[in-house]
Amino acid sequence: MSAGDPNPAATPTPCEDTQGDGRWMSMHNRFVSDSKDKEPDVLFVGDSLVQLLHQFGVWRELFSPLHALNFGVGGDATQHVLWRLTNGELDHISPKVVVLWVGTNNHGQTAEQICGGIMAIVQVIKNKLPQAHTLVLGILPRGKLPNRLRERNGQVNMLVQEAVASHCVISLCTP
Repeated sequence: MSAGDPNPAATPTPCEDTQGDGRWMSMHNRFVSDSKDKEPDVLFVGDSLVQLLHQFGVWRELFSPLHALNFGVGGDATQHVLWRLTNGELDHISPKVVVLWVGTNNHGQTAEQICGGIMAIVQVIKNKLPQAHTLVLGILPRGKLPNRLRERNGQVNMLVQEAVASHCVISLCTP
């Protein structure tokens, strides 16, 4: 990728329907509908790590009382979350806090590209929800032993931490 090429991780892109059942778009449409019907104080956005929070008692005990919405989709990469957020998921809500956890599914992309995708999402959140505080969670390590993905994820976390340092309202929590 040369300096003039667009960053694929920061280019809003709908997820390819590899299953052929419209599942991803159906979830997106449900989230848009939920955003019209609910008034969340906390919004969780991201990939399967966010989506799966619903299945644990901690969601019911800690997050449901906060009027939380979960807009997590398994398999999403930064460009998919970016597309969802620019296509209606943030249009009818005004949460106090947005928790963003994404980046682990950006296969074949560099740490710099992934950081660029995360920061593009942060900018969309900031533009659409200027009163909300954004909490960016760090990408979890991959694999038990040191490996290429584990190193890349650590580098992404470091780059995001540096990038958010200039934004007072944004935090980064790393594993």
